[in-house]
Amino acid sequence: MSRERRPPPCPICRKPSAPDFRPFCSQRCADVDLGRWLNERYAIPEELDSDEPPPPPDPER
Repeated sequence: MSRERRPPPCPICRKPSAPDFRPFCSQRCADVDLGRWLNERYAIPEELDSDEPPPPPDPER
């Protein structure tokens, strides 16, 4: 018995993903995701080594 595998839904709107914009359903959802990364709404957690001192503050901020 063969089961057809469906691609996962779009992570932004949950519609079926489109092959041209995978994993998104459209260019719009891909742009929404990019905007979230650029606005730092998403972040990749970084493990800090407790033995190292914290980095110096950024002088440009």
